[in-house]
Amino acid sequence: MKFTLSWLKDHLDTDATLDQIVEKLTDIGLEVDGVDDRSAFKAFTIVKVLTAQRHPDADKLQVLSVDTGDGKPLQVVCGAPNARAGLVGVLGRPGDYVPGLGITLSVGKIRGVESFGMMCSERELELSDEHNGIIELPEDAPVGTSFATYAGLDDPVIEIGLTPNRADCAGIRGIARDLAAAGLGVLKPLKSETIRGEGETPVKVILEQDEDKPFCTGFALRLVKGVKNGPSPKWMQQRLKAIGLRPINALVDITNYITFDLGRPLHVFDAAKVKGALTVRSAREGETIMALDQREYKLKAGHYVIADENGPESIAGVMGGEHSGCDENTTDVLIESALWDPRMIARAGRELGIVTDARYRFERGVDPEMMIPGAEIATQMVLDFCGGKPTELEVVGYRPVAARVIDFPVSEVRRLTGIDVPYETAFDILKRLGFGVEGDGKVIRATVPSWRGDVEGKADLVEEVMRIHGINRIEPQPLPSKGAVNGRILTTLQIRTRNARRMLASRGMMEAVTYSFISEAQAKAFGGGKPELKLANPIASDMSDMRPSLLPGLLAAAQRNADRGFGDTALFEVSSIYEGDTPDKQRRVAGGVRRGTAGVEGSGRFWSGNAAPVGVFDAKADALAVLEAAGMPVDRVQIEAGGPEWFHPGRSGTLKLGPKVVLGYFGEFHPDTLEALDVAGALCGFEIYLDAIPEPKAKSTRTKPALNLSQFQSLKRDYAFVVDSTIEAANVVKAVAAADRKLIVGVNVFDVFTGASLGEGKKSIAVEVLLQPQDRTLTDEDFDNLSRQIVASVAKQTGGVLRG
Repeated sequence: MKFTLSWLKDHLDTDATLDQIVEKLTDIGLEVDGVDDRSAFKAFTIVKVLTAQRHPDADKLQVLSVDTGDGKPLQVVCGAPNARAGLVGVLGRPGDYVPGLGITLSVGKIRGVESFGMMCSERELELSDEHNGIIELPEDAPVGTSFATYAGLDDPVIEIGLTPNRADCAGIRGIARDLAAAGLGVLKPLKSETIRGEGETPVKVILEQDEDKPFCTGFALRLVKGVKNGPSPKWMQQRLKAIGLRPINALVDITNYITFDLGRPLHVFDAAKVKGALTVRSAREGETIMALDQREYKLKAGHYVIADENGPESIAGVMGGEHSGCDENTTDVLIESALWDPRMIARAGRELGIVTDARYRFERGVDPEMMIPGAEIATQMVLDFCGGKPTELEVVGYRPVAARVIDFPVSEVRRLTGIDVPYETAFDILKRLGFGVEGDGKVIRATVPSWRGDVEGKADLVEEVMRIHGINRIEPQPLPSKGAVNGRILTTLQIRTRNARRMLASRGMMEAVTYSFISEAQAKAFGGGKPELKLANPIASDMSDMRPSLLPGLLAAAQRNADRGFGDTALFEVSSIYEGDTPDKQRRVAGGVRRGTAGVEGSGRFWSGNAAPVGVFDAKADALAVLEAAGMPVDRVQIEAGGPEWFHPGRSGTLKLGPKVVLGYFGEFHPDTLEALDVAGALCGFEIYLDAIPEPKAKSTRTKPALNLSQFQSLKRDYAFVVDSTIEAANVVKAVAAADRKLIVGVNVFDVFTGASLGEGKKSIAVEVLLQPQDRTLTDEDFDNLSRQIVASVAKQTGGVLRG
């Protein structure tokens, strides 16, 4: 929202400086995004051409002698056809920046003649597109003074960033009202008089709508006959240009001006181009309209239009149609001021892709009580600028809106903000903001003004009181001490999330942040695609479903990197996945993928040996590392062969805690899955459900246990067992460890062998057993007994026999 300082002072009687106004705007919640002090125009000076002689070496150039007001004429070379002696114009001197050309002037020679400046045109100063000659000012223009001051170009422009709830400040009068309430001046009364017209408006208005759910809650229309539509006044054009609007003609400029001045969008129709009555109705499927932006829009049911017998003449509340637009030939004009349902405006504007100043205000909600005054003010401006004779104002469908009344205990300010505001102060602030107020010293009965549709309850009134009273008056307070030393702040899940990220980063993986939305095909490929997880309004066609897994996004990211020449990629993400549309179905997961040769030890080619492609064991190591970082004892984790259908059935595994609790999956991906995602290459990945890991048991003390080291030397013994080829090595390891849990402190598989010598369907698994005596040195008899126990345990649990 942009406005000039002088425009603001049309509504606010104040002596405050620009800096004071800017600071106060930010203090009361209307944050200032920028201020243009129009310094670019301050350097240009009004001068008078004393003499004009033809350039000796150029027929189209003249050498001017100009009076700058200091008694020392300057020599300027000029090529404008209207340059002549006696002309009063605008001069830019060396060192001045010309905004329309984007250059800084300097002393130069043009065809051998020195020029100490430049006579400027309107386009060179960005005042208009006129460039047929230099600016001509009236003869009485004060020579030697600032052109910016003379032309009103020194008026600073302020831009504020409006939050969506402050529709009342989408008009400059609303901003002035807030500043007045903050003590920075007095709000001037709004001049709006009822205009007595001659006869009824001949064009009738018909509202075709469901009265229980109206999309138009009021429509005012007036005909003004015999207008002369030309340029709007210079002051109005300057203000519109300052805020970025292009002046068109007086009738159009008036509607644009009132839109920003009062936050009241209006529209004007050329009455000669309107046939029959104006009907406000829903668009018919397939109807089209050529809008004022020279684009044709295809309408559908649910888009609302103002139509006549020719068809749609305007997209209601969004943009007018070109057919009935006003131009220099307009002699009779229809002035329209209406009220529209904000949701209808927002939907139509979004679906048609139209962004206008009218839509911006209507979809946020305009002041309903300004509908009729807005039409009256616009009529008066038309009469002042264009002449003509008005008819009576016809108002259809308008019903005054009942004011909302809120009982506001002033103690709510203390409860919600922590500071005390006296009752009298709160009462006065609300009154200055336009609220109707009455009370008993404790509770204020506040009547909400029509322009504050965003104020619905007590908390909103607290906000109003606090922003005017001064948020800067809230003193910083230290957080209360909980009386605990080193008390834990983060939850268990937060700690696990942080530790998982650190662990995966330390293993050479890069963290990625992917979209929570994926396509339906990707969701179904990873066990998702449920109807309840479809988005009602997806931002793109390939982002239609909430993700059931982190892996689709990570795989797509790895492929994008590969397409750009980074094939050896290791990515991870710790975030949420969605198994349903209830809170308990949102899960916290750590997932990762490795591609190419991006293993833990490094990737690429080396003189000592190239890195191997990643595989199932790389994913397994990552998954176990995450579990360990999350506080899960890895020795308690059970690993089962196979995983979900998106993993390769023979090169994947499931991590479980007991028969029911699934901790995660790892493995290489199924070729069909990679094809469905249009991904290729050596790829493996994992997912760990951080929220499935049991909570750690509370410890009676945080003191670390005493270090207990054995004084006896550890020993190693090797065993090889022949088992069925279907037996997993992990089962053999568990069976060996179970033989003596005190003496055996480690079991490691170091060889797996298959061959005809072992028999059909057999394999040999060799393990290294680490023994750690605690109380004495082991004897040969101890080793024999331990060996018998190990062999017996393996035979019992796996059916394996000691290899001969």
